[in-house]
Amino acid sequence: MVEVETDLEASMLCVDSLFCERDDRILFEDLNFELKEGQVLQIKGSNGSGKTTLLRNICGLNVGYEGAISWYGDPIKECHEEFYSSLVYIGHRVGVNKVLTPLENLRWSSSLQQVITDDELLDALEKVGLRGYEGSQCFTLSAGQQQRVSLSKLLLSKAKLWVLDEPFTTLDAAGVKQLETLLKTHAGNGGAVMVTTHHTLSVPNLQVLELG
Repeated sequence: MVEVETDLEASMLCVDSLFCERDDRILFEDLNFELKEGQVLQIKGSNGSGKTTLLRNICGLNVGYEGAISWYGDPIKECHEEFYSSLVYIGHRVGVNKVLTPLENLRWSSSLQQVITDDELLDALEKVGLRGYEGSQCFTLSAGQQQRVSLSKLLLSKAKLWVLDEPFTTLDAAGVKQLETLLKTHAGNGGAVMVTTHHTLSVPNLQVLELG
């Protein structure tokens, strides 16, 4: 059994007795933890330990598990629309259209949720260190810069829960610092973060869940 406890007040996400297996191999069982407002939960483990699977289970992208997941005390099956509108998931693939520019990528992704001005889009790109690259096609950018395009979407989202799978992988030192600042700011504003990474995080209210 693996448990993570925190002293923070408002319980956002609760995972109870989660069990998951893949190819007849148990990834995790009797997994219990709570994620609370203002908290950053770092998920660690060796390759194949189930880190990505756990995130995808929570985000509804995998359904092959047993156990209960609740959102502010309600099973997610009973508050499906509210839960999924309150989270943003960024997987380990960058998820950008490489033919489009960073600005065009943000225009497209943000148009699915709300009306956002180009000034706001440019401000988001500036905060992740991409100002000056907004008009470059993404295939001309480095892997780290493409990752920053993906991460800039976080700044345009109003989701309370950020679910991030290995977001530090291709970032340089400046990008790592910028992302840590984003995590601190989001948690400080009452949001919460689930993140898989082996990077040593320097953020307040950090909890660590070790799989495997």
